Amino acid sequence: MGQGHSHTHNHSPAHSHAPGRGDGDTDCHGLHDHHGHHHAPKDFGNAFIFAIVLNSLFVVVEATFGFLYGSMALVADAGHNLSDVLALMLAWGANYAAKRPPTERYTYGFKSSTILAALANAMLLAIAIGAILFETFHRLFEPQEPQGVVMMIVAGIGILINAGTAMLFLRGQEDLNIRGAYLHMAADALVSVGVVIAGLAIVLTGMWWIDPLVSLAIVTMIAWGTWGLAKDSLKMGLLAVPARIDVGEVRRHLAGLEGVETVHDLHIWPMSTTETALTAHLVMPGGPCSDEFLHQIVHSLEDRFGINHTTIQVERGNSADCGKGC
Repeated sequence: MGQGHSHTHNHSPAHSHAPGRGDGDTDCHGLHDHHGHHHAPKDFGNAFIFAIVLNSLFVVVEATFGFLYGSMALVADAGHNLSDVLALMLAWGANYAAKRPPTERYTYGFKSSTILAALANAMLLAIAIGAILFETFHRLFEPQEPQGVVMMIVAGIGILINAGTAMLFLRGQEDLNIRGAYLHMAADALVSVGVVIAGLAIVLTGMWWIDPLVSLAIVTMIAWGTWGLAKDSLKMGLLAVPARIDVGEVRRHLAGLEGVETVHDLHIWPMSTTETALTAHLVMPGGPCSDEFLHQIVHSLEDRFGINHTTIQVERGNSADCGKGC
């Protein structure tokens, strides 16, 4: 756990960070407690390297066979895999940046880079969708009979590679950045299953149009996943309260603490894809106010709501005074 700081007016060397606000604020000003050391991003460095190298090689192989043997399903899957390689690279870079310590300019460090990476990944997927759709419609008007057996073999290899890569990111699902990498690779494995089925259908029926039809189905799956990722990452980028947290419940929890008369200026926002911050003003005219009490608030917020970076401002004035701007 990071070091907590109690802001009081006894002017002790370590805890006199905030000036007093008046006669009504003489006992306890507030507390800031940062648990970043407990919630630092997990180390997925080796997993990212292995996944990027392996999937890059497979993209080249799949795209080559797709064009050589006329399979748009393989080309579409290769395009999806390429976007996932770029997504893995972004996620890896963000995961590394999030571990860097704060600086004078970036006082929160680079934690929010994980949010930017998730948003950029959604944009890359959108570009991939457009490229695949263009080529698919081109093939519909200029058909080329695909080789079903080749499709089955190449896509079968893809199932093994994508499923194995997804398992590398199975842990760490609480991180949107890592969850995005996992979902991308798991979806790729399912898409490859679809390509295998399409190849088998072409071998059995000889119907060439099955291939572009599967390509369109792949694009639909990509679009569905992209929408979810884009929506979640955009909300985080706008500092929306994480979906897992009920603001009303947090407010009721704080208001129900001993001595708390009113809660105001409550703000909750994501610092990264794994960390959540909270600031709040508690009006406590005569209630208990000590470092131990404030630390108990911090730990209760973390245990109940997963909020791990809390700043509490305690005010001694009554709620009417606060309405006038305290």
